[in-house]
Amino acid sequence: MPDTDPLVDELAATAAQLRELTRTASDAQLDAQSPGEWSVRTVLAHLRDDEFLVTRLRLERMLVEDDPQLAPFDEQAWEASRWQGRDGLDELLDDFQLQRDASIAILRRLEGDEWQRPGLQPEYGILTVRSWLDHWLKHDRMHLAQIARSLST
Repeated sequence: MPDTDPLVDELAATAAQLRELTRTASDAQLDAQSPGEWSVRTVLAHLRDDEFLVTRLRLERMLVEDDPQLAPFDEQAWEASRWQGRDGLDELLDDFQLQRDASIAILRRLEGDEWQRPGLQPEYGILTVRSWLDHWLKHDRMHLAQIARSLST
């Protein structure tokens, strides 16, 4: 795939979108929590941690293993026990950018059949690298919209 793949470009743009959405957010806004929802700060931490613990790890496993079994990720357990030592807004955004840049570097190097390498994830069934990218983008879009809603109230 060319390095101008629009889906990879959209994934690469998430970090800038997060910075723009949170540019003027106060700590109170970042920590406000609606019933049944994570705070914006927790969503940002989730995006950062999910990038290297789940999304890129699954991508890398599909690229180097034949038909890997991709373990589900328990987001509720993560949230209950996550380390909060780098939860300042700038740290969250910078750490996410670093992790996302590493993921984008891999995606931009993929060619031909590499996009069709499969993995099995029990929640989603058989995924290819390409369908995993689609899922990854949906995840980003959902959380970007969630942050926008949370900060607009």
